[in-house]
Amino acid sequence: MSRAVVIYYSLCRLRLRLTPEHLERLFEAFYTTKAAGMGMGLSICRSIVEAHGGRIWVSAIMPHGAAFQFTVPVQPGNALC
Repeated sequence: MSRAVVIYYSLCRLRLRLTPEHLERLFEAFYTTKAAGMGMGLSICRSIVEAHGGRIWVSAIMPHGAAFQFTVPVQPGNALC
């Protein structure tokens, strides 16, 4: 039996104030928490990660921060395997 190999990446941002509503909507296209933001960055990230069979999510770090995380599978025969 072969085991699935995935790459896991996590980026923590401190001093980032996100409400529960923000956490639910951050990956929606055109949703932004910035005054001059377009709301496309995380939506594009989600599309890329999911197109490669991965998963992306954000978790709150109390009291002020967030951890942005994703996984993507590594294909057999890839140089990483």
